[in-house]
Amino acid sequence: MKLPAAAQAANPGTDAGAKPAGVRPVRTAASLIVLRDGAASGRGLEVLMLRRAEKEADQNSGASVFPGGTVDTHDPAMHASCCGLDDAAASLRLAVPANGLDYYVAAVRECFEEAGLLFASDEAGALVPLDALPASEREALRHSAEQGSDALLHMCRERGWRLAVDRLRYFSHWLTPPGMPRRFDTRFFVALAPQAQTPNADTRETVECMWLTPAEALSEARALKLMNVTRRILEQLQAFDTAQACIDGAQALREVPMIMPRVANGKAGRHPVNPWEPAYAEVGRLDPDGHGQCHHTLEDGLVVRLSPHVLRVTTGAQAGHNSYLVGGGEGNAWALIDAPKDDGALAMVRAAAPGEIRWTLATGAGGTSDADAAPHLVDLGGLTLTTVRASGERCFLLEEEKTLFSGSCAPARIARLPQDIDWIAPAQGFLRTRAEPMQPLLKPT
Repeated sequence: MKLPAAAQAANPGTDAGAKPAGVRPVRTAASLIVLRDGAASGRGLEVLMLRRAEKEADQNSGASVFPGGTVDTHDPAMHASCCGLDDAAASLRLAVPANGLDYYVAAVRECFEEAGLLFASDEAGALVPLDALPASEREALRHSAEQGSDALLHMCRERGWRLAVDRLRYFSHWLTPPGMPRRFDTRFFVALAPQAQTPNADTRETVECMWLTPAEALSEARALKLMNVTRRILEQLQAFDTAQACIDGAQALREVPMIMPRVANGKAGRHPVNPWEPAYAEVGRLDPDGHGQCHHTLEDGLVVRLSPHVLRVTTGAQAGHNSYLVGGGEGNAWALIDAPKDDGALAMVRAAAPGEIRWTLATGAGGTSDADAAPHLVDLGGLTLTTVRASGERCFLLEEEKTLFSGSCAPARIARLPQDIDWIAPAQGFLRTRAEPMQPLLKPT
């Protein structure tokens, strides 16, 4: 059975409204990003995009994607029909114990099935010029490959062709977030478009082929339906002036990190949160199974329970201000950290308190030593809230959860914080770990 292209399945985008229902199996998949330099002067790099057919109950219906799909059980049989790369080298490149070549085979096979481009070499080592074959013969070859089983293997043996997996360069690795209806572990490859081959849609899974610059594919004017992973890869491609520059850049990558977005709620519904975005660490802590119960934006009046002993109340428009209620130990006593100055906002925070607020504390730059930051220690009924100084600021440490409440501790200062801290709760923004946020990989250096 034909499965959806891996490019749009790897991450939620417009499909993020799906509801989780237990543990999802993760399928391995591969996608091939086909590149060329535009024929018109000054167009630079162009990428092949396919528009999927409109289908009911298909979360990716009508999306614009790269060719791709799941690894098939018959793909390992093609290993002996690959040129320039064996399984050991492919597995080393993809950092898998074995069967790395399966991904390369799947990428080539899916590209042929969905876009009509076949990365195969003849006996002389040149890419097969499919356009030289009669149209009926090309269609018959493609239809045969779409039937699955060993059709592609027999085709290569009969014609003396070998899959040109050595033309592919490993580029990106994405894993669908927990909680999505279908999960895919997808490897993305880039390759230069083969000469004497013209892409065309199969009219069943795909209905249109488009050569677009990354900027055109991303433009609001064109209004393509793009999954999160497709959009992010197109943004990466914008960093390269030519197709060959992208191929060279992929070849130079020493490692390709796995990227797994998460899903969270906002005013417009569920939304993917990428690893380099501010809410990522918090969403991973509060909703590891992807139920979609977290938020990717902080809004006025939003109350979030960060743990059984910590509540965050955000007040104010735009960036907002975070106040924290810490407590819930024996006696249900609570401390309020960084109360808002506005009376209405303060009333909102007090109303959110699960118990009596006995202490009101403020982070800041006042004083010169821990002794100046009273109280030095607050006993919250078996929980310990300690005053500490970090980077010249007065902060408060909930020792049992290793969480530091800090007014303005910037990421550059995190390395100088006390070592017994796992989480930082700032006066603005989301909960973060000590580690600095992951940055998107745009172009190898």
